[in-house]
Amino acid sequence: MTDPSTVPARPDDAIPLVTVRILGLPLGLHARAAEHGEELQREFALITQGHEHAGTGAGIPGRLLALIATLQGTYSAFTAEQEDLLDEAVRSGRPTLDLTFRVPASAADAVRTLEALLDEADEYCREGRHLLTLATPPDLVAYRRWYLGEFADQIGGAEPRPWSSSLRQPAEPAS
Repeated sequence: MTDPSTVPARPDDAIPLVTVRILGLPLGLHARAAEHGEELQREFALITQGHEHAGTGAGIPGRLLALIATLQGTYSAFTAEQEDLLDEAVRSGRPTLDLTFRVPASAADAVRTLEALLDEADEYCREGRHLLTLATPPDLVAYRRWYLGEFADQIGGAEPRPWSSSLRQPAEPAS
C-alpha cells in the first residue's frame, strides 16, 4: 500500500486525482454492510485491547483496525462530501444513489489491501473463537467486492459498472 505520508492531507493539494463513479449504489445493502463493519470493528477493538493487556500480538484484529485508521487518515478528506451524501440518502430511504469521488491513484492499492484483509477477517469470524459477529453474508461480500472493485478498476482505467442483478450473485472469498 502507498505510504500515507506521500498522500496530501487535503484534496486541493497538488496531486493528480482520479474520478471514480459509483453508479446505482444499493443503499439498503450499503447500510447493512456499514452496520456489519461497525460491529466487527467494535469487537476487534475489544480483542485488540485484550491482547495488549495480555502482552500478546493482536493478529488480524489489530492489523485490520490499524489499516482502517490509516485509510481514514489518508483518504477521508477525499471522501467526506460523498459520505455525507450517502448518509443523507440512507436516512431519506432512497433505494439507490450515484456518487462521484475524486481520489489519488494510490487508493487502488489501498482498496486491494483492504479487500484482502476483510477476507482474512471473515475467515477469522468463521473460526468463531472470539467473536459474536459472524462472517460477512454472501450478499454483502458481493457488494463489498463490487464497491471496492469499482475504485481499483476505474483508477486502472475501466469504465464504471453499475450495481446490477448480475452482480448480486453470492461471492466466494478470494483465495
